[in-house]
Amino acid sequence: MNNKPKAVVIGAGIGGIATAAFLAQNGYAVDVFEKNANPGGRCGQMIQEGHRFDLGATILLMPSLYKKVLSELGIDLEKDLETTSLEPVYKLFFSDGSDFAFTRNREKMKAQLEAIEPGSFPKFQEYVKEGYEFFNLSMNDLLDKNFDHLFQFVNLKSMRLLLKLKVWIFHTDYIKRFFKDPHLRMAFTFQNIYVGQNPYQAPAFFSMLPGAEIAEGALFPKGGMHRIVEKLLEKATSLGVQFHYKSPTAKIILNGDKTEGILLEDGTRIDADLVIANADLPYVYKELLPDKEAADRLKKRKYSCSAIVFHWGMDKTYPQLDHHSVFLNDPYKDGLNKIFKEKSLSENPSFYIHAPVRSDKSAAPENHDTLSVIVPVAHIDSKYDQDWKKLKQTARAGVISRLKEAGLGDIEEHIKFEVCYLPKTWKKTCNVTHGSVFGSLGHTIFQMGYFRPHNQHKKYRNLYFAGGSTHPGNGVPLVLLGAKLTTERILKDAKTKY
Repeated sequence: MNNKPKAVVIGAGIGGIATAAFLAQNGYAVDVFEKNANPGGRCGQMIQEGHRFDLGATILLMPSLYKKVLSELGIDLEKDLETTSLEPVYKLFFSDGSDFAFTRNREKMKAQLEAIEPGSFPKFQEYVKEGYEFFNLSMNDLLDKNFDHLFQFVNLKSMRLLLKLKVWIFHTDYIKRFFKDPHLRMAFTFQNIYVGQNPYQAPAFFSMLPGAEIAEGALFPKGGMHRIVEKLLEKATSLGVQFHYKSPTAKIILNGDKTEGILLEDGTRIDADLVIANADLPYVYKELLPDKEAADRLKKRKYSCSAIVFHWGMDKTYPQLDHHSVFLNDPYKDGLNKIFKEKSLSENPSFYIHAPVRSDKSAAPENHDTLSVIVPVAHIDSKYDQDWKKLKQTARAGVISRLKEAGLGDIEEHIKFEVCYLPKTWKKTCNVTHGSVFGSLGHTIFQMGYFRPHNQHKKYRNLYFAGGSTHPGNGVPLVLLGAKLTTERILKDAKTKY
């Protein structure tokens, strides 16, 4: 007779798979139910005509955090994922035709900084040093821990931490202390978009992103970012986790102050000792739980932006493009206001291109290119007149025009096929609220730490959460860390339950 406590996970995204693996490693019988035919969620993969595309994250940042979490599952980051270090991390292209390599090479960085703004290299070093300190402080005291009550977060120590992290200063104001040149200010703040935030509204501690990029570098796994999903899946399966695809959940079954399992859309009841919902948290409260009050509260939260993504299979290569090429257009602030305030899109949008063939030849047929063009846009908002067909046309026309200006004049005629993902695509395929693909709930100071939705339900104490909408936050490394934290909470509770 199997006396293992039974856990059910809703959703086979990275957070769900990692949590399942951690629980199985700690003696749980785990079943994962996924609505789609394949695992990965927003870190999925598409293969077409020999071209391989990462559908979500395209770059492995904060490798120290990946190592920390994956090593606990016996996965070696460099060895098992066969990672390549990206150098430069990416290349930036500006509207005036100038460019800037975001390099970790000290002498190369010094040369280009001093050429743009004499005397800026020492300021760059100071900025990166402080940004990486923000990263370590945040990890140790804010992100890598569970919060059980308010005064664990709101206390004298935390107030000192928040002051150190400069949470009351906007990133774009903070950067003025270091650089005068507008292009350098853009180069060291645009990274906020990684987590769906506007650098003109995000706190200064998000300088941790470029700080960590320079301090730790960026990696790319052979086979793409989806390789992380595959390794987690292998590990979970080896530990006995059962995966069930094309198995959407209709509701979470409740009895008093606990859950008894889930009901699938086909009517199958799955009993469990505990449930972990890896689906987008606002969706869980709105669709899977009879909790209108909590759903309404979540509806009022601040959400991250989204993206229009063009996946292009090319019949030639473009050596002008790096592994990651970022095109930042002037006026920078106006473009961001279009996204975050007007919920629209500039006719000259900023965007970045992922060209994985630079690091992994298997991403495309020989002498062909696989390109993913990511154009940050507003999330879906019913209060605004958003014509997504027109916005898609605007985005595509802006990208093609900008690439032609950059010397890729024939790019449109060499697109073999195009697959476009809109915010509504993410809303449909992954149940992402408002199509906010960068992690649904934004990373404002009042949506972090204790103030971010917790990874355990307040009433139904054997219902837990994983994924980008819960603590500690969005982005693949934080979602992995969140899986570890959710497991730690479950194991702590289990001491009195089983």
